[in-house]
Amino acid sequence: MTIKAELMKVIIIGGGFAGINLAKKLSRNKSIQATLVDRNNYNFFPPLLYQVSTSFIEASNISYPFRKMFQYKENLRFFYGALKNINHQEKIIETDAGPLSYDYLVLAMGTETNYFGMQNVQKYSLPMKTIDDALNLRNHLLLNMETLIRTTDDSERQRRRSIVIAGGGPTGVEVAGMIAEMSRNILAKDYPELHSPKGSIYLVDAGDALLGPMSKKSQAEAYEVLNKLGVNIMLNTAVKDFVDGEVLLSTGEKILSNTLIWASGVVACAAPGLPATSVGRGRRILVDEYNKVIGVDSIFAIGDQCYMTADTEFANGHPQLAQVAIQQGKLLAANFQRLNAGKQLEPFHYHNKGSMAIIAKYRAVVDLPGKGFFSGFFAWIIWLFIHIIPIAGYRNKAKLAYNWFWAFVTNDPTLRLIIRPAKKEKVLQDDKPVDRPEDKAAIAATVNAPANTFQSASGNGQSPSENGLPKAGDALQKR
Repeated sequence: MTIKAELMKVIIIGGGFAGINLAKKLSRNKSIQATLVDRNNYNFFPPLLYQVSTSFIEASNISYPFRKMFQYKENLRFFYGALKNINHQEKIIETDAGPLSYDYLVLAMGTETNYFGMQNVQKYSLPMKTIDDALNLRNHLLLNMETLIRTTDDSERQRRRSIVIAGGGPTGVEVAGMIAEMSRNILAKDYPELHSPKGSIYLVDAGDALLGPMSKKSQAEAYEVLNKLGVNIMLNTAVKDFVDGEVLLSTGEKILSNTLIWASGVVACAAPGLPATSVGRGRRILVDEYNKVIGVDSIFAIGDQCYMTADTEFANGHPQLAQVAIQQGKLLAANFQRLNAGKQLEPFHYHNKGSMAIIAKYRAVVDLPGKGFFSGFFAWIIWLFIHIIPIAGYRNKAKLAYNWFWAFVTNDPTLRLIIRPAKKEKVLQDDKPVDRPEDKAAIAATVNAPANTFQSASGNGQSPSENGLPKAGDALQKR
């Protein structure tokens, strides 16, 4: 079975909430050939990264390979690479693995950590935007404790006993609560060498309340719960620098700590090649009511990366939330079908389903549309249920539910593992990065080839390397 040659070719950059929902919906439309491009070969669930970083769940619980997800979807392909440039005049994108042509391009790359120009903070703090970030933070926290029990210098011990979290939004609040729970329930058992294992946790935010975008009731609940857990909450205070094991604050205070967890802001991922007039504040891409990028043809942007003012209820742009990205991805898929059929596109209107945040074990807050609010154990159960539904793969859902159950019952999860790749100086010959033009062209040809060359899932099943093509970007990384 072959795909018809007249298919519309859609390239999607980014496999987060927006991109993956668009791709899944497009896979049902046999008149469209869609290719998803991502720098990772897996989709992951960002709201639970903090649980990976605090050794509560496994990284595999919240991640799923794109190629596994796309099996048996004849008009959907995955391309492993990162965007380098957009040539919107020629309808070609450049990636680190070669060029790709498109009829329509969709930018869904989301956001990255914003350090607000602070070089030391960027260099030495610990962000939490990716699986790599979460595992790096987990290793740091565990290694920090191993070093602490061997340290005799008082000032060094103080540095290693203190954790500073910058940013009082949902991520900062959730991390603070989780670390406080670990300090209360686990440290004394794991580290009997410490007579008083409990350290100091500081949650710093430049605003006047935690959970800034949420209701006053949610803000008050978060403050009360974290305060009871012993978290030092510092509002109307910003981090200004991170030098020699000291966190410098806007108030002039200094906190001795070698752990600064950065959850204080994001900026949209860059889309090189777009005109400057198409990009707004925070690098968010300006789009019309159909998510079409203003100032260029045949390019759309969805999710956190875009900025739309045409939605009358959100004239200052939509919040950068998962639900916005999911709804935009699904609607754009339907609009591509309308576009292909020559029909009028449907404008986007965000349907607010509320927001929620977990604070600590058995404690969460939920804001409903309007002025609805509830908190406590029931809100915590709802939070768990809502966050397990979007996890890719039934096996991942089951494993996550089991890990949650065991961890909450025992107060002692078994995932506190320091796992780091060995430092290797050599690069295996078969894993060299693709840097020859002819090699990049060969890989890109698997996506740029005419649509009728794509075989159905019942084809020969050969991987690129089995067909004589080199692998892309698999070099061993030096750490």
